[in-house]
Amino acid sequence: MRVDALAVRLRPRTALEAADLGVRLCQHAARSVYACHLAVGVPVAALALASHEIFAWLPSLVLWWFKPWLDRTSLFVLSRAAFGVSTTPGDVWRAQRDVWWSRLPATLTIRRLSPWRSATQPVYQLEGLPFRAARRRAQQIRRRTAGPALLMTAAFSLAESALTLSLVSLVFWFAPRGLAPDLLAMLAGEGSPLVPVALAVAYSVAVLFLEPFYVGAGFAMYLNRRAELEAWDIEQEFRRAFAA
Repeated sequence: MRVDALAVRLRPRTALEAADLGVRLCQHAARSVYACHLAVGVPVAALALASHEIFAWLPSLVLWWFKPWLDRTSLFVLSRAAFGVSTTPGDVWRAQRDVWWSRLPATLTIRRLSPWRSATQPVYQLEGLPFRAARRRAQQIRRRTAGPALLMTAAFSLAESALTLSLVSLVFWFAPRGLAPDLLAMLAGEGSPLVPVALAVAYSVAVLFLEPFYVGAGFAMYLNRRAELEAWDIEQEFRRAFAA
């Protein structure tokens, strides 16, 4: 890690303050992040929605399960943005072996259900450590970030649910008078078949919009913890001082 090349100013932060920094980093690099994230996420969402004919609930499950795989693209872009480097979909394509396929089975199985995966995924994706060394490093990262990372995951889950329900509510708000879906019938699993489709589409939009911010918050938690462990903030200040 070339600490002197970081475009992010390191200083002592709590884990939740670091999460705020990650959201700001995502905002700053939004053009690169969303160009790459949507180039991957939209086809995955479309394939997930195509499974609606099998079961009405299957598109949301498929997209939910593949979130960690989608997150790998955003993490790649944000890791470069932290050094002031912009990223194009072509850059992601050329690095696809490391971004998409490295340790894929673990990404979709063991680590899929991890409530603090956003803070530990940089260890597995960016550091290139052997399995045992990566596991030890992930344990170090979790030691002071597990609780805040869990809270952050819960907060983003609530935001995702709220955004999904808000988008679905547009069906009721803008339906012509007398043609709005029957809410009670919908809850009973009856009524218009378009309602489950609208729910799946709304969930896809919520995921595609919010997930890069979730990844950014976890990545900043990871950087903050590494700075604590290895005194990166002190090293960065020394380098800035002597460079001046």
